[in-house]
Amino acid sequence: MAADARGLQRRSYLDVLRGVAVLLMIDAHLFDSWTRVPDRESRAFGQLMMLGGMGTTLFLMLAGVAVALSAGSKLRRTGDPAAAAAAVARRGLEIFALALIFRFQAWMLGWSHAWRDLLRVDILNVMGPSIATAAMLWRVGHTVAQRAAIFAVATTAVSFITPLVRLLPAGMLPDVLQGYLVPVTGVSNFAFFPWTALVFAGATVGVFLDAARTPDDEARMNARLAAGGAALLVVAVVGSYLPPLFASSSFWTTSASYLFMRAAIVSLAVACCYGLTRMAGGWGPLAQLGRTSLFIYWIHVEMVYGLISLPLHRALSLPVAVAAYVAFCGFMLACSNLKDAVVERYRARRVAPVEAASAARGPTR
Repeated sequence: MAADARGLQRRSYLDVLRGVAVLLMIDAHLFDSWTRVPDRESRAFGQLMMLGGMGTTLFLMLAGVAVALSAGSKLRRTGDPAAAAAAVARRGLEIFALALIFRFQAWMLGWSHAWRDLLRVDILNVMGPSIATAAMLWRVGHTVAQRAAIFAVATTAVSFITPLVRLLPAGMLPDVLQGYLVPVTGVSNFAFFPWTALVFAGATVGVFLDAARTPDDEARMNARLAAGGAALLVVAVVGSYLPPLFASSSFWTTSASYLFMRAAIVSLAVACCYGLTRMAGGWGPLAQLGRTSLFIYWIHVEMVYGLISLPLHRALSLPVAVAAYVAFCGFMLACSNLKDAVVERYRARRVAPVEAASAARGPTR
């Protein structure tokens, strides 16, 4: 683990895994936008798109992990669980506000001039409120066991309720509201059911990781996380062969088994990243992408889908698209490093006058 500027422990292996999610996110978007129509029927394209889809699962679960870690850190600093939960909830609402700003930016830059597109529901629209809700659930518990149980129950409840929510008749609510509950064509790519369950599942993992206060505790907790993830994966796979609880359930969209499979895979991935970073260092480029994942999300969508890359839309053969993907990921890493350099320079310029004024006053008694 590395230490951040405030002296707190930072779990760099989570940054590495978030960096993997960035690569998968770019995979899903770039190949979807730039691959020509004939190659989209190939098995390789289908596999690339399925792999890229795991990026969403990683982002949402890691957002949940961050809820528990951030709330726990704030609680240790302030001793006030209500204030800790409120601070994390505010971050969730900030992400929701950013989602609305992002949609307005896309509208202004020419993706669409339909007013309805300003209210489309994407991953940030779901992630923000889910983070805020998870923060409030964290506040309800008082111990590690209580909080883990609350999040586990919430994960299970959302996953099992999803098939019933999907039965809501079209037009029951205005599309821009119904799109937050169920997918609505042209309005929502994501919905609270079942995606919020992944944030709650991540928070369950985060509660246990936050309880590890020493390197030895961290190692033991990740070993248990690997064992628990493997056991959950087996149970989910076996469950997928059993008759669904609700006839309306579909394995690839609303199945609880599929959701728990994804949660198990991410739990195993967290433990694997922990082990790999212990053996092979910090995996700097991936960790860098992970630390700036929101920034990368913000800029890459416009570059991949927007007017700036219009000549590439549905224009590349799959092999050429693969080469473009590698080059684009390198470009995103360069943008990430440049962004950090600019931020550091800005902070240094703001701090320098304060330090100079303090030096001019001399030592204080």
